[in-house]
Amino acid sequence: MDLSFGDIFLNEFLGTGMLLLLGCGVVATAILDRSKGLGGGWLLINFGWGIGVFAGVYVAFESGAHINPAVTLGLAVEGSTEWSDVPAYLLGQLAGAIAGAVVVWLAFKQHFDVEEDPAKKLAVFSTGPQIRNPLWNTVTEVVGTFVLLFVILSFGNSPVDLGPLAVALLVVGIGASLGGPTGYAINPARDLGPRIAHAFLPIRGKGSSDWGYSWVPVVGPIIGGILGGLLARAVY
Repeated sequence: MDLSFGDIFLNEFLGTGMLLLLGCGVVATAILDRSKGLGGGWLLINFGWGIGVFAGVYVAFESGAHINPAVTLGLAVEGSTEWSDVPAYLLGQLAGAIAGAVVVWLAFKQHFDVEEDPAKKLAVFSTGPQIRNPLWNTVTEVVGTFVLLFVILSFGNSPVDLGPLAVALLVVGIGASLGGPTGYAINPARDLGPRIAHAFLPIRGKGSSDWGYSWVPVVGPIIGGILGGLLARAVY
């Protein structure tokens, strides 16, 4: 199917927006003060992000549901996506990520107001490392995103087609297995878009948006996505 710039942009905007609405939403549910889900834990967050991917893939199905710049770039180097379409994907994904994060703030406005810890408010929007070392944090993001791309491209060789559910379960598995060091962005738009939203939204007592770390969840996933695409191109 030949899609226009506008078709790709709209589908990726809506799909990535849904991903971030549910993904950032589950973090807010699990960590913000006086939330009914407070203390839900890491696996709740993992499954929430997985379901966010599941929903986002269905919403953006017409454009191929990349909903992730690392996926777009990985598919471009693998050969499944035209390079001329890449800008439409990337712009739609970033805009959708910002929009999804803004809606999360609206939904949890009262809880942002009563939450006193600025770090928790930022954590709703963006990732951060448990042990801050930009080099090794980047390596973690490379590994996680490499797994994401390579396994997604491996699905095409499987006799069993689980569709979006397979990708959702893969994201849950990556979070449970490799998410501990950095919070597993594995998606540049997922981190950068909400971080931009955090910077401009009037969140009470929000503190810094931590721009010093912001390049790690962008550069790491891009490298990992490209490596995953290149290996898939070589072996499949």
